[in-house]
Parts: sequence; C-alpha cells; structure tokens
Amino acid sequence: RAASRSPALGPSRSGSERRTNAPDAAQDTRSRSVDLNHVITLLKDSGSKDLEKEQLKSLKKVVKHFENGLPLKDVEPIAEILNLCAEKMDEQEAFTEPLCELIKLFGLPFQKKKSSDEANYSVEVSQSITQLGYLMRVPSSQVKIQICKIIVSFYNMELPGKLLSGYQPTSPNYKIRMAESGGLAEALVLSLALVENQLIEKLWVLKALQHLSTSAASCGQMVKAQAANRLCWCLNGPDPSGQLVFRCSDILWNLLEKGSKEQVVNQLRCLECVHTLKEVFVDLLCGFRHCDHQLRNDLLVIAALLAEYPAVPMIESGFAKVLIVLATCTEVKLLNPLIKGFKLTYSYEDFEMKKLLFNVIGILSKDPSAAQLLSENHVMPALLYYVKQNQKPGFPDWSAAQYEELQLHAIAVLASVAPVLVDKYLSCQANTLLLVFLEWCISQDPFFGRGHSFHGTDGRGNKLAQMRYSLRALRSVVALYDEAVNTNLCDQGAISQLLGLLKYAADKSNEKEGAVLLEIQADILFILSVLCENDVHRKELFSCEGIGILIPFFKMDPRKLYSGLGHSCLLLSALDCLWSCVVGCYIAEDSFIENQGIFLLLDLLALKEKNLCNIILGILVDFSDNPKTALHMSVWRGKKDQTAANLLIQLWRQEELDLGVKRDQYGMIVDTKRPIATSFQKQQKVIPLPASCPSFSVMEISESTRAKIYSLFCKLGFEDLPGLSAKDFVTLAIIQHYIDFKVGEVWSEISAEMKEEFRPVAADERILNFILELSENTGKTIVALQSEVLEREHHQEIQEEKKSYMKIQAVHTQRELINKSWEDFLTRTSSYEALKEAKMLQKRIIEASVTKANSKREQEYSTEIPKLNITV
Repeated sequence: RAASRSPALGPSRSGSERRTNAPDAAQDTRSRSVDLNHVITLLKDSGSKDLEKEQLKSLKKVVKHFENGLPLKDVEPIAEILNLCAEKMDEQEAFTEPLCELIKLFGLPFQKKKSSDEANYSVEVSQSITQLGYLMRVPSSQVKIQICKIIVSFYNMELPGKLLSGYQPTSPNYKIRMAESGGLAEALVLSLALVENQLIEKLWVLKALQHLSTSAASCGQMVKAQAANRLCWCLNGPDPSGQLVFRCSDILWNLLEKGSKEQVVNQLRCLECVHTLKEVFVDLLCGFRHCDHQLRNDLLVIAALLAEYPAVPMIESGFAKVLIVLATCTEVKLLNPLIKGFKLTYSYEDFEMKKLLFNVIGILSKDPSAAQLLSENHVMPALLYYVKQNQKPGFPDWSAAQYEELQLHAIAVLASVAPVLVDKYLSCQANTLLLVFLEWCISQDPFFGRGHSFHGTDGRGNKLAQMRYSLRALRSVVALYDEAVNTNLCDQGAISQLLGLLKYAADKSNEKEGAVLLEIQADILFILSVLCENDVHRKELFSCEGIGILIPFFKMDPRKLYSGLGHSCLLLSALDCLWSCVVGCYIAEDSFIENQGIFLLLDLLALKEKNLCNIILGILVDFSDNPKTALHMSVWRGKKDQTAANLLIQLWRQEELDLGVKRDQYGMIVDTKRPIATSFQKQQKVIPLPASCPSFSVMEISESTRAKIYSLFCKLGFEDLPGLSAKDFVTLAIIQHYIDFKVGEVWSEISAEMKEEFRPVAADERILNFILELSENTGKTIVALQSEVLEREHHQEIQEEKKSYMKIQAVHTQRELINKSWEDFLTRTSSYEALKEAKMLQKRIIEASVTKANSKREQEYSTEIPKLNITV
C-alpha cells in the first residue's frame, strides 16, 4: 500500500528512510500486479462454476487494490468492469455484492499523477460517471441505492487518509464537473420510471437529483429529460416520511430558477400536473408541523410562477379558486369547503403565505378570464379591509410591522385588481375609503411606519408609503377614464383634497427630496389631469388653489432633470396637468398668465429638451387663443436678450436638421419642388391609400413641431419681430409659407398615387400640373426673397464695414494732430525765436477775436498772465 507519510513533505533523500519504505514499495509492486485488462477479459468469459469463483476473486482483488483511491487512468476500465458485472447479474446474483463494492470506488477520491491529468482524462471520466446513471437499469435495490449514495457523496468530499505513491488528489469539485459535463442528471431523471413503485429507491434518486439540480448545467439536462413533468407525477405518491414532496418541490424550484423557465412551465402546463400540485397543496394546508408550512409556501411560490403564464390551466384545475379563497378567508370571514380544516396561526410561515397569496391575486388580475373568479370570491372587500388605520393589535394577531407590510402589499395589489373589477370597486365605496385613508396620511396622527418591507421604501417614521400606494390605486382606476368613477370622486371633493395632498408632498419635497415624494406628486398631477380634462367646471375648481401650487413646478432647476430621481417625469406630469386643468378655461388661463406662466413655459422651452419641446409648444398653441398670450410672448426675453421669435426659429432649424430636410449653408431652400420634405418622406415609395386614411404628409403635421411653430407665428405675426438676424429672416420666410408648401406636398402625393392607379383625363392632368407648378413657383419665389434678404444683409455689412473704416481713419487723423501739436511744443521750448513767433501769432489771434465796437463803459481785460516765466 502507499506510504502513510504526507506527500506534502516530499520524497526522502536519506538512506534510512529508503530502507524504511522498502516494504511499502514492495507491496506497491505486488498490488500493481492487478491487471485490469485481464479482469475485463476474464469477465467476458462464461462457463463453469470455477470460472465464476475466479471472476469474483479477481473483483475482490480489484476492490482491495483501489481501497485508498482511484487513479484517473483506471476510471474507464473500472467503468467497463461495472458494465460487465451488471450484465452478469441477470443470471448470477453473486455479482451483486462485488458490483456494489466496485460502485463504492467512485465515492473514493480520484487521484492524479500530473496536474494535466484532470484535463487529459476528462472525457473518459465524465463518460464513466454517466455510466452510473445507466446502471440504474440493474434490477437490484441495493445497487440503485448505492449508486445514489455515491452521487450524493460527490457533494460531501473528504480529503483522503492515504494516497497512492506518487499521486495527489484531484480538485474538490472535479467529480461534480465531470458529472455535469457527462449528462448524469439526464440519466437519473430517466431512471425515475424504473423506481416508480419503489419508495425508498425513489427517495434516493430524488436526493441525488436534488444535489445535481444546484447547477445550471445539470438543470438544463434535467429539463431536456422532461424532469418537471416526471417530478409532478411523483408528488402525489404515498410517503409516510414526507420527504417526497420536500425533495420534488426543491428540485422544481431549482429548475425554475436555474433552468429554462419557459420549458419548465411548458412541461407543467398540462391539467393533470396542475391538479396534482393543487391536491398536494390542499393536503399541506391542514398540516400542523413547521416543515408542512414551509413546504406549503414552497409550492405556493411554484404556483405563483406558473400563474404568470396564461396557458397554464390554473382556473380550469380549480387551483386558482383555492388560492383566492385562501387569500380572502381571514378578511371576509366566510367558510368555504375548499379550505376546510385550515387555521391561521399568525406564525412567520403564515405571514409569508399571506404575502404570497396577495402576489398570486395580483398575477391573476392580469388574466381577463380570472375576473369573474376574483369578483365572486370577495377579493375587493378583502383588499379594502386594509385601507384603514391599523387598530391596536390583539392576541393572536399580526404585529404592527407585519400588519403594515400586509397593508401596503394589499393596497399595491388593489391597484392591479381595481381596474378589472370596476363595478365591485364602486359598490364597495372604494373611492370614499381611499380618500379617507389619504386624509389620515397627512393628519397629525402619531403613527410611525417601520419601512422594513419592499413596499415600505422611504416609509420609516412617516406615512409616505401608505400615501404612495393609495394614490397608485386611485391612479389605476382613474386611468380607465370611466365617467362613473371620476364623477364619484369629484362629488366627494377629490379635487380640493388632492390639491391639499399635492401641497403637502411639495412642502415635504422641499425639506428632503426623494424618489417616493416625486412619484406621489406625479401621480396626483396625473389624477387631476384626468378628472379635469374636458370639464370647465372642474377646471374652475382647480384654478382656485391649483395655479399657485402648479407654478413652482415650472421653476424647477434644469439640472435636476438629469438626477435620475424622477424630476423629468414630474415635470412632464405638471405640463400634462397644465394642459388638462388650465387650458380651455379662461379664468384659469388668465390666472396662469398673470402669474407669469407664459414666461416660465418659454424659459423651459429655451432649454431645448427634445422630450419637452413638443409638449410645451402644444400648450403654447392652445394658450395662444387667449389674446394675452401673444403679448407676453413678445415681451419675454431669455439669455443674451433672446426673443421668443428667435427661439422658435432656432427650434424650427433644429427640427429640420433632425428630420433631414435639405438646406444650404445659409438655410435657403435647395429643392423647390419639395421644400419641406423630410429625408424619410423622400425614401418612401408610393403606396395608394383609401380616402379615409391620412397620408404621411398629413400625419407628419401632428407629429412634427413645425406645425406648432407655424401656428404660434400666426399669432405673433411675421413682421416687426425684434431680435432677428438675416439668417433668421431666411428661415422665417419658409415658416411663413409652411402651409402652402404642405398643400403642395399633399397634391404631389395625390398625383403620384393617381399615376400608380390610373391615368387621369387630359383636363384633370392639366389642372394637376398647374397646381404642382404653382407650388414649385412658390418655392422659387421664396428662394428669390431669401436671396434678396441675404443681399440686403451683405450690403448692410459692407456699409457697416465702411463706417468702421471711417472711424479708424478719424482715429489716425487725430493721432497725427496730437503728434504735430507735441512737435510744436517741443520747438517752442527749444528755440527762443520760435517762441516769440508763437507769441506774436497768439496776439494776432486774440486781437482778431476782439469786437471792434466796444462800449466805453466796458472795462478792458488783459490776456497776459503777469510775471509768467514759463513757455507754455
């Protein structure tokens, strides 16, 4: 046998140790005399009783030889010996024990001589391990159980006590990797059919599969072998130990998590499988053990995953009804035979079950066929049970933290269920309950949320989580645009209350900003938008308090739009609210304009945000029917004294650039036949359309911002616009004739469609050509006008250049005079004759300036400064 000394110490170089190891070396030499090829040849023979004894003796010798481990190079021949033994077992039962002993060799550590052996022998080892799965065909319980034990031992490997001389153990997970690559899991799944009526063997196979299902690769092989379907058939078998359901559910869970979810669901979608799951679940409902409750919840998770797929017959099997009744039984307090014997214990497992059931209701609400089932089983009253303040909990009951989590979960599910059960929603007075609950949310009631759960985000120490999900529920029903729901809300004073909530949330957001508060404000604005849309009276109610609350949203710091918290969504909701709650009501419009609302909208428009421009322009177009709007737009000034007309022209140019409209470097028209056609329009082929279907040219009007900019200029006017450059006037000429060009586009489409379908008569063709020519002439006229504007600008630039040159020339002349004056001064100070000359000249000038006819009474003053001794 191999030396017991640790291989980490290395081979000894001393003579004494060599002498000590001599007997072991001799023993290794004797053990190597076992020839596996000879054993294989021997097993292939058949005949006398003596031969059988020789075969059994050789097998025992092999087992003894490898009792400390199995070298990788010998794994393949050992697997072949296993197969030969399995074949002999059909006639000779004496091979059962040796076969089991040989199988145990695969549970011993695999050993390698070189580091590269793991890779070199990977194919042979993986195939040999897979052979273990195929040996499950052997009609022996002992062999089957031994195989499963060995596979389980792969996941609980221990370091070997002794090593073969010159060998080292393989990596700890080597066997697992080989089992995965060889397809052992698939072979074991197929063997389930062989142990269908053998409980102990079946449990061992399931235990092995449970370990194998922890890897994605094995899960993929199991799914390929229809494991989900086979396991489902095993679920409902007799099992006093309770392990069957536990192991099957655990494997199913792993398959759904690590395998292909779609394929697993497809295997479980048959009515028989779902019915089996239901029966097992109902049986576990009456269980009293802790493990029963855990298994029940595990199956509930699987049921929830299955319910996400409409093709799974949850309703047809009756499983959906059982889950709904179970979810609502404690709130509506109605006895139902489907859950007879179930008693809620308020344990942690029951708490988890309650949350899972709420989740299932939310999933089922997405299936239209489940609406009747939800209605008949009192789901709406059960969910509304939680739309109230938590009373002091009794005993037994949920704790305050548990109740809060269930409350938030129930209200979140209500947002999914309410749109499906609108009639039930109204009959249960859900609007009233939600409004009262929202009133409590902003009251001074001393309530402090725990904020532990998923739904309790940012809800610690406040009621924001309750407000958030209540508003979500209201939003979900209001979004249906159901007049009965909206009227019911407005009759209860919802508009005034929502404005109060909005002010409360806005004040809180100013103190400490967060994603939840931003979402609350956005939801309130959306609800108000829907309630006030197309109703002038409601808009008037909104204008009393709403304008003052709405205005600050448009003063938002533009940098916050990129924060990621939700400011962009909030601003869009505020713009939508402005459009729905203010536009169309003169009282509200005047109030908004007087509060500098138009200035704020233009400030936002000047940001040139792509997702905001179209909306703001649409609002301004609707506001432009109010005569005060144009005046405010004319007065507005942006950065660098920018005017509204200049801003609109810049937006027009940017829109044309995005649409691929052809323009030259000065912004002039290039294609006079199709002056405003986009690149997409030019690529479009001629497609004849019915008269009721608008063409692309017509559709483009509603989608593009150019039509809105044209409409605004129609209100502002096209003349006497301040702050425009020559390039702006070039673009303005195109804007002014936008509608003419658009009409020409439509006629061009009509002409192209007609030529595709038929040939028009001569008179019609002549008129059609005249119309198209007229449109082209309009384009040429605008090009001429643009050229004239540019020439005028060029001439003006030349004149300004001349003026600038004259100013430069005057500056040079002045400098020359200054230089000459300085030279004269220097001459006077350096030459006495020059000074006298200058003095005489000064006197002559003075005398020439004196008036000849002086009055006698007038006193003469001397121009001389007495005792002057300087030359200046």
